[in-house]
Amino acid sequence: MQFDPLADALSKINTYDRAGKKEVYIRPTSNLIQNVLATLQKSGYVGEFERVEDAQGGQFKVQLLGRINKCAVIKPRLPAKVSEIDQFEKQYLPAVNFGILVMSTPLGVMTQREAITNHVGGRLLAYVY
Repeated sequence: MQFDPLADALSKINTYDRAGKKEVYIRPTSNLIQNVLATLQKSGYVGEFERVEDAQGGQFKVQLLGRINKCAVIKPRLPAKVSEIDQFEKQYLPAVNFGILVMSTPLGVMTQREAITNHVGGRLLAYVY
């Protein structure tokens, strides 16, 4: 029984990447997971991904590049103002300009750098480095 599909997806990506696998299948699918994968792809942490439909609701096929040291969700999903994002970077990322925070904002799912550029706050979803 899955309580947080995003946490399960990132945990599976982390496990398969550490094991040296080239691809991973993630089930169940959701728009949030798809948006987070697109953000990770834009940042260069995962390769191409596609949604594969089947009789059980579909799954994502994700190509792994071997660039992830750690990825996990942030629980609880904390609200972050633009002025507070630097504090959360220090808390969750190991060094300056190393890794990303994934945020859900009114403009969509984006990294903390995009949120600062767009001057918008949101909820913290995950971190990857």
